Amino acid sequence: METTKIVITPALKKVLHTYLSRHKRPDLLTTYLFYLENKFDIRPVVFMKEKRIYRGKEELIKQLEKEGRIWRETEIKIQHGTKGVNDKTKKIYICPFSGKVFGDNTHANPLDAIYDWVSKCPENTERIGGLPVKKFYVSEDPDVIKNYIKETKEPIRKKVYSSAVTGKLFNSKENVLEDFKKNQLKPISLVDVPTQNRFQIEDSFMEFIQSQIDESNITRFVEAVGEFDDLMKFTEHWFEEE
Repeated sequence: METTKIVITPALKKVLHTYLSRHKRPDLLTTYLFYLENKFDIRPVVFMKEKRIYRGKEELIKQLEKEGRIWRETEIKIQHGTKGVNDKTKKIYICPFSGKVFGDNTHANPLDAIYDWVSKCPENTERIGGLPVKKFYVSEDPDVIKNYIKETKEPIRKKVYSSAVTGKLFNSKENVLEDFKKNQLKPISLVDVPTQNRFQIEDSFMEFIQSQIDESNITRFVEAVGEFDDLMKFTEHWFEEE
């Protein structure tokens, strides 16, 4: 059965030429992986919490959104008494029952303060083993913090979003996504994916890599590169090894 010939487009040829010219003696497999990365526009990322590598950021986010694993809708109570935050506050701890808030710059030990408050909060009617639960919200989102700086005469409730990964609160889905991309995803080159041993490779991405890295595909890639004299000068050692 006749195999399909690999055609290197002008755009890919230009990218390959730049890559090859930067390496004194480019390795065949590494170059082939670089070619695949650009041909299929693959931009692998590590999802740090799962310690797993996915084919790309957008594919991963769509999958997690579908599974409800990026954000959750929740509600906060905003109640003002003694001010617990100001315009210099960067991180807050919120009691979900009363709306009491502790800021990182307004309390010496805000984490201890929220634990102590929640355990004694008269509005905390939730119990585990007869003891008050000690759950609370944490947020570093400036838009959430602003809600506690504004003056309000009566307690109000506001819909916000919690990260399904960290549990932190955000004012909008967009802010959750921005934080997720910044702090949970780490780019990794396709060249480095097969040889690394710190992370698992997501199943469908692994299947793709295995389907592409076989002797016949690599041979056809070498033949395609050999059609260009300006590429051949960088890769003559491939043909000598063949």
